[in-house]
Amino acid sequence: MRSAVSPIQADDRRAAPFTGSDICGEAGLTLPPDTYRPVFEEDLWDFTDVVGLPVDMALANRRFDFAAITDPRWRMVAKELVLALLAPRHEAVALLPRAYRTPLHLRSCNGRLKEITRFFAWLAQRGLPSLEHLETADCEAYLGHRRYIVDDEGVVVGEQSHGIRRTAAQVIVDLVNYRELFTADRVRTDLRPWGGATASAVAEMPSGRTGNATEPVPDHVLQPILAAALHLVGVLGPHVIELQQQVRAVDRVSSLKAAGLRHSSPSFPEDIKAVLAQYTSAGTGLPMMEDHDIAARIADGWAAEDPLLPLATGALARTAGYSQFWARWIPTMRGPLEQAVASVGVEKVFGRDAADTPAADGSGTLPWTLPLHRSQAVALIGTVRTASIIVLAAVSGMRASELMALRVGCRRPVEEPIPGLHRFRIASKIVKVSPWAAPTTSGSSSNRPTGRSSSPNGCTRTPTTGRRCSGASPSRSATPGSGPGSTPRPGHGSAWTRSRKAG
Repeated sequence: MRSAVSPIQADDRRAAPFTGSDICGEAGLTLPPDTYRPVFEEDLWDFTDVVGLPVDMALANRRFDFAAITDPRWRMVAKELVLALLAPRHEAVALLPRAYRTPLHLRSCNGRLKEITRFFAWLAQRGLPSLEHLETADCEAYLGHRRYIVDDEGVVVGEQSHGIRRTAAQVIVDLVNYRELFTADRVRTDLRPWGGATASAVAEMPSGRTGNATEPVPDHVLQPILAAALHLVGVLGPHVIELQQQVRAVDRVSSLKAAGLRHSSPSFPEDIKAVLAQYTSAGTGLPMMEDHDIAARIADGWAAEDPLLPLATGALARTAGYSQFWARWIPTMRGPLEQAVASVGVEKVFGRDAADTPAADGSGTLPWTLPLHRSQAVALIGTVRTASIIVLAAVSGMRASELMALRVGCRRPVEEPIPGLHRFRIASKIVKVSPWAAPTTSGSSSNRPTGRSSSPNGCTRTPTTGRRCSGASPSRSATPGSGPGSTPRPGHGSAWTRSRKAG
C-alpha cells in the first residue's frame, strides 16, 4: 500500500530559484531583437527563433511542452531539471556536487523532457503519490518497462536499444543528482538506485574500444552506389548546375507571382502572337504541359486529338505579361496557336539539345539527359544533390547534421603543399563541439596522382595508405584512421576528435 502524500518538510522548503527567470538569458541563448523570450513559469518554452541552432533540428524539438505533465508538482520538477541542464552555472545549480558542469544542447534537453514526461505518466499509472515514495524497485520496474518490447498480449518480443535504456535510467539518476534543487517534490535522500552506477553502466552500453556498433557497408553494396554517385557528380554535375539555373530563370518568368502580370487587355492577341513569333523564328518548340495537366484537360472535355491539348498556354500567357491564358481567348487564338504548333511543335521545356557526355558503362557518349518537364528537372537536381551527399559522407565520415550545415561557398581553394599532392578542403560546422551553434571549421583530403590503381567503386588504392576516394573534399581528413568505423589517431583530425568528446 502506498501511503498518503508526504510533502517536503517545512524546514526543507525554500523559494524556487528560477522564479521569473528568462530561460534564454539564463542559458546563454541568443535571440533576434524583439523576439518572444520564454519565461520559467510558462508551460511552453519555444526556442524556434534561437540563433545558430543546427539546421537539422526539427521545429518540434525546439518547443518544450511541459503541459503534458499533469501533476503541477512534477511539472515544476521537470522545469527545474531542464533549466539546470541548460544553465549549469546558475548559482543554485553550481553548488550541487553531482550536477553537470557543461550545458546540454537543446536537443539533449528535449530528449530528457520527453523521457521524464513518460516516467511521470508511468508513475501516475502505478499510483505513486509523491517522488518521496519512489523506491529502488520502482526504478528497476521502469527500466524493465522501457527495456523490453511487448506485443498486444504483453509477451516480450524484443529489447530496446542501449540508448533508450540509458535515457530511461538517466532520468532517474537526474532526480537523485539534482534532488536539492527541486522545490515542489523530490526523492528521498537515501535513494541510490543501482548502487549509484551511471546511466551508461545501468544500460550496459558497449564500450567504444570495441569499435562502432554499426557494421561497415559491405563492398558489394558500397561500390556500385559510390560508382554511380561519382558518375552523377563528376559527369552530370556541371550540367545539372546549369539546369538548376534554367529552372530558376523560367520560374521567375512563368510564376503566377511574377511582378507586373495583367489580368487581361484588349491587346492580348498581338501580345500572344509576338511570343509565338519568337518561338517560330528561333525554331524552338513551344512549351509542353505536364502529363497530369494534360489528363486534367481531357477530363474537362478536351478532345484527345486536339493539337493544342499538350500546349502550355499558361506559360505563353505569362511570357506575354498575363496571369492566365483564359478559356475565352481560345476561339480568337486557336488559328495562330495551331499554326505555331504545326511549325515548331511542342516539347518539354528543360534539357533540350543536351550535350553529349560519356556513358556510365564506357560504351560511348550519350546526351546527358532527355528533354524534361519541370518536375522531372527538379527531381534530377535532387538526385545529383543526393549523390554529392553520398560522396561526401563516404569520403569524410561527416555526420548528417554536419552535411546539412554546408552552405554555398563552403569549398576552399585547392592547395598543393608539395608537387603532386593536392589538398581539397570544405568548411562546415562541428555541431557537437559546443552546446549551441558550432564554430565553422574545415577539413581536408589529399589526392596523390601517382602510385595508385583504380578500384571498381571509383576509389583509388595506394600501397601504403589503402583505399581512398577521389572527388569532392570532406570536412574531415580522409586519411586512414579518420574515416567511418575507425579510431582517430593522435594528431589526426584533432578538431573533429574534440567534437566527438564534447556535448
